[in-house]
Amino acid sequence: MNNQDIYISLDIGSASVKVLIGKVNNEQLHVIGVGNVKSSGVRKGAIVDIDATVQSIRKAVEEAERMTGISINEVVLGIPANQTTLQSVKGVVAVNSENREITDDDLERVIESAQVMSIPPERELVNLLPKQFIVDNLEEIKDPRGMIGIRLEMDATMITTSKTLLHNVLRCVERSGLHIREIYLQPLAAGFFALTEDEKNQGTAYIDLGGGSTTISVFEDGLLTHAGVVPVGGEHVTKDLSIILKTTTEQAEKIKKQFGHAFYDDASEEEIFEVPVSGTDMVDQYNQKFISEIIGVRLEELFELVLDELARLGVRDLPGGIVISGGVAQLEGVAQLAREVMQTRVRVYTPDYIGVREPSYTTAVGLIKYASMEDEFYGRTNTDSTVTYATVGANATPTKKNSNSAEKADNSNKTSVINKAKRLFDKFFE
Repeated sequence: MNNQDIYISLDIGSASVKVLIGKVNNEQLHVIGVGNVKSSGVRKGAIVDIDATVQSIRKAVEEAERMTGISINEVVLGIPANQTTLQSVKGVVAVNSENREITDDDLERVIESAQVMSIPPERELVNLLPKQFIVDNLEEIKDPRGMIGIRLEMDATMITTSKTLLHNVLRCVERSGLHIREIYLQPLAAGFFALTEDEKNQGTAYIDLGGGSTTISVFEDGLLTHAGVVPVGGEHVTKDLSIILKTTTEQAEKIKKQFGHAFYDDASEEEIFEVPVSGTDMVDQYNQKFISEIIGVRLEELFELVLDELARLGVRDLPGGIVISGGVAQLEGVAQLAREVMQTRVRVYTPDYIGVREPSYTTAVGLIKYASMEDEFYGRTNTDSTVTYATVGANATPTKKNSNSAEKADNSNKTSVINKAKRLFDKFFE
């Protein structure tokens, strides 16, 4: 097995921590190892207990290692969308080469120039997403390399997040004994592959129904345009069931997964099950219809909060509808309820890979596929010491770049934008 094809993603969520090992061949992903453990120390997407989070990460890593026999040292890390800001930036440089052919060096310089604008001290750069490149006023270029020109411009979206939130996540990963290969915003990586090309272009909301919170991201013209978080998720549904059914949280979670239904009209009255009453030897009986009402009320409130958040973000219309994923999306009837509340088209996305055919794995799968797409576009390998650029644009078409030995030698002396960011993180930890 060639290590250059191996990618390992780390998805730190409020409900669970997932480590996914995948092998990518010819743009096809094969999942070969999974670690999935209950999360401790994370609330509503943010780290609240570093030691507990570190233990959860280590357990997930060990679980994946036992399954595959592969030693995990480096991961593709997903950063939650809490306190995320997206803003437009522009980079402009003169083409360097004598023959005016745009090279990797010009591309790197224009990406760096787009980051010149000052970032507030309490915020940190996560990703830079090119919208388009412009060569001598010729617009809408996806990849300018190889073209002839004098002036190279780039319009991009800069994604920043809270420095405290980011550094706490990085601290946990560092204490777990792992190195970070790449960092991506979770809804960027997940939504990019959960949505079809048409959905990304038309204007579609990707909603990740997580354990402690719900992440909302909007894609339009092939680009991530908005991101937000609602502090309500599957754990709130579990807590409601636990209180009303007078049972433990653990038992309520099992009942939710086994018998839960989100849409009251479609729930069954015949499906009866027993629920042990907490603190007693008694058992109560309920039907699916009864718990469906409890689940439905909470999820209806959640979808209304999502609509409020979309309005706050300035999203007025979603021609492409809504795509739902995440752990809560496994519940029967979620799509029907979402359609009724949001009055638009809704579908549920589930990854179609052996071992991870559950909506809860969408982010972990997306991180691997996004990292692989970037490597293919920039001609990088996992063992390559020259990661030349920050983030591939959402509009870019990944194509393997051929380079001669002289270009490779030149590239080996370059320092990537993301590596510079990593060095800043390393200084923070010193």
